[in-house]
Amino acid sequence: MTQDKAHYRYTECGLPDVWIEGLHSEDDAGEETVRIANVRSLHRLIAKGIVTSAGRLTGAELRYLRSEMGLTQAHLAKLVHRRPLTVSRWEKGQSLLEGATDAFIRILASRKLDLDEIDPEEVSGWCVSITGEKEPIRLDATDPQNYRLVA
Repeated sequence: MTQDKAHYRYTECGLPDVWIEGLHSEDDAGEETVRIANVRSLHRLIAKGIVTSAGRLTGAELRYLRSEMGLTQAHLAKLVHRRPLTVSRWEKGQSLLEGATDAFIRILASRKLDLDEIDPEEVSGWCVSITGEKEPIRLDATDPQNYRLVA
């Protein structure tokens, strides 16, 4: 039996606030399961949602982008001229990224993950610290071959 599932919190990606809309749940021997197709495209779109979000990157977002780019903490540290311990502290939320480093990482992720081209001038505006909670990343999964960010 298949039924509509309006919103699914996708914590499996390692981020606390990613929601997928339009998935279907299936009854698998008495248990509700959700099957996610085209995970690679889904993860690229999550990365795009992070790169284009307002506010400094959180530790979880930085870790997600670094992992998706296939970089170790040491390699990322070398690229941004910091120590690996500094990257570790950013990812644990023990310290904030500086605005210029945040912007560089977003541009790097955009290029390495082959996301849509982003304007570096726009990026600088996204990297301004904001107070309060960041907006969740919402994805439309009604067509798993063509996931879309929900505005």
